[in-house]
Amino acid sequence: MNPRLSLLLSVLLLAGSPPLPAVAQDAGVLRYAPNAPQLAALHIEAVQLQPRPLSAPLNGRIAYDEDRTSRISAPVAGRVTRIAAKPGDRVRRGQPLLWMDSPDLGSAMADADRAAAELNQAQAAHRRAQMLYSGQVLARKDLELARTDLRKAEAEAQRARMRLRNLLPDGGSPHGESYPLRSPVSGIVTDRQVNPGMEIRPDLPNPLFVITDPTHVWAIVDLAEQDLAKVHVGQPAAISVDAYPGENFVGRISYVADVVDPGTRRVRARVELDNPDRRLKPDMFARITPLAGQGQLALLVPNGALVTEGRRVSVFVEVRPGELRKRPVRLGLQTRDFSVVESGLRPGERVVSSGALLLNADLQGG
Repeated sequence: MNPRLSLLLSVLLLAGSPPLPAVAQDAGVLRYAPNAPQLAALHIEAVQLQPRPLSAPLNGRIAYDEDRTSRISAPVAGRVTRIAAKPGDRVRRGQPLLWMDSPDLGSAMADADRAAAELNQAQAAHRRAQMLYSGQVLARKDLELARTDLRKAEAEAQRARMRLRNLLPDGGSPHGESYPLRSPVSGIVTDRQVNPGMEIRPDLPNPLFVITDPTHVWAIVDLAEQDLAKVHVGQPAAISVDAYPGENFVGRISYVADVVDPGTRRVRARVELDNPDRRLKPDMFARITPLAGQGQLALLVPNGALVTEGRRVSVFVEVRPGELRKRPVRLGLQTRDFSVVESGLRPGERVVSSGALLLNADLQGG
């Protein structure tokens, strides 16, 4: 065959052949060309020191910050005539949430007016009795009776004023029987259980409105007894939710119950969290991980980075672009999603966090 033709056929055959596998020139080392397709399938990230976790993530939930939440019910019975707030609205302290027709309010106003009138009469009678007693016209027992009547009238007037003050805490003046239900706090309306025309009363099972400051939330966790020694008030904790995979929100444990729930055999704990972007929503499922105190750091790697062969655990470290070295590591705490590396890695080294098993197969076949 013509030598030139033979050379041309060889070039064409090589061009149409699949990419050559990685070459393991040294034990435990894989080298790829910069544009090798195997590299595109890998996820490589630098490992950094993070607060040391003290346990596997514990199941919990996001909850309202009850110190910044108000559940509002009507103090009187009546019928709703107008609603001024809906879920999502921002309201100010003292702002009307709804108006209602309330015979109870009219009754309370009438009681207050009647008590005030009776107090005026009792005061006048007491002054008259004092004058008559000073002129030795009235017996002392009659003066004492006038004083007793005055005290009764004062007590009844005080009771009526307090009743009206409870109905109108802002001191506003009602218009007839039209009663405004006002917000006692500033915040966001997160729930409303009332509609126009609805008959309401103070003993309804659910509040009419829930108003809260959503920039602060709690994470509630029920601790098993074996986890109780790992948490204490003031300790930091990391919270993760399914809505934001791979992201942790750090808070601080503010409460650990003093008793074990006899039904569940668990102890309730609470983590306080800042939530400035309002991404954490009450009743979200959450995973709470207690963290060690300040200065106690550790290297964490995702479990997808681990290659387990018997009792030996390794990771692939990027030595330089395209060159990956298999390195044994010693693990500490292992959870469902991540593991603590006690030795074998240094902060800042780049580790294959996804695709490590494929690399190991390449290495075994190389």
